[in-house]
Amino acid sequence: MSSLEAPPPSRGEKVLAAIIASTMGLSFLSFFAIIIGTWRGMQREDFAEGLWPVINVIPLLGLPAGFILIISLLIVSTRRRRQAGGHASSE
Repeated sequence: MSSLEAPPPSRGEKVLAAIIASTMGLSFLSFFAIIIGTWRGMQREDFAEGLWPVINVIPLLGLPAGFILIISLLIVSTRRRRQAGGHASSE
């Protein structure tokens, strides 16, 4: 492998990327559900009953968690690339 080629992502990185996509996707869907509910005329009291309290909390937890996961994926992939680059330069 030449020094310009990046090593393929590991299984852990693929799993982490899938977790990031699902967390952020669910958070965005919940966020848009709240926006659509408000647009359709729901009041503050309507969001306090049924499944809405859970939908209200998902973006509050999911978006920061997704951001932290993105940072961790960046760190993991950078370490992998550095290790692969170090081995290629020593040969």
